[in-house]
Amino acid sequence: MTGGTSGADPAALVELAERLARRAGRLLIAAGRRRDDREALADSARHKSSATDLGTEADRASERLIVEGLRRARPDDAVLGEESGEHAGSSGLTWIIDPIDGTTNFVYGFGCWAVSIGVADCAGPLAGAVYDPLRDEMFTAARHHGARLGDRVLGSLVAPPLAESLIGTGFSYAKEDRRGQARLLPVVLPRVRDIRRTGAASLDLCYVAAGRLNGYYEAGLHPWDRAAGLLVATEAGADHRDVDGIEPRRSTLVVAPPGLLDELLALLLEAAAGF
Repeated sequence: MTGGTSGADPAALVELAERLARRAGRLLIAAGRRRDDREALADSARHKSSATDLGTEADRASERLIVEGLRRARPDDAVLGEESGEHAGSSGLTWIIDPIDGTTNFVYGFGCWAVSIGVADCAGPLAGAVYDPLRDEMFTAARHHGARLGDRVLGSLVAPPLAESLIGTGFSYAKEDRRGQARLLPVVLPRVRDIRRTGAASLDLCYVAAGRLNGYYEAGLHPWDRAAGLLVATEAGADHRDVDGIEPRRSTLVVAPPGLLDELLALLLEAAAGF
């Protein structure tokens, strides 16, 4: 692989993201085993953006591990972490970290969460890794160099008819936003094969790349929710748009293979126009 606009080697960036994601995943698996009682893990949680948005000590420990590893390997890079905020850098690269994507799932012992580590330069996402420790699945991508699940190259996405499409989505933790999201479903659900909500945006995006979902939409995602996963999806051949008008005050990310994206987007806008 040749370097991005920063001159960095994307292959080396992917390797670093993958190595740190695996280390963080091992830490989180161990943390979960130490807390066999789900109630004890929930008691250790703190609220983040709302009463339904949970953070844990494991979240913060995972991010510390990743940030310390980045500081040792690439001290001049900037870092944006969900838990610790932004740390300035001078290299032109910014690492974007979600130490547990799907924290609520982690707290409840619901087996769908991941570690997401992406890196961007002035041209956008450059490299990244999304690691599912429970399944030992590592999704990686580098700009213009494709996406992988482990050693398997991802791509050649099929665009089925909308009515035969399995679509992923996610819901806000804020009650007022959830009401609007729920209003879309009576229009969308009868027009697709079914809807899935995993609770981990990074995995939803990687599942589009792997063909496990045919499309995905969600409003109000933060940079750490999408930095690595969206690169995996687009490098596997998916298209995406950030669209206003589906939800008030917030942009909605819509992702699907070419040939399905426009139809899915039109359905979402139709559903939003009804209220």
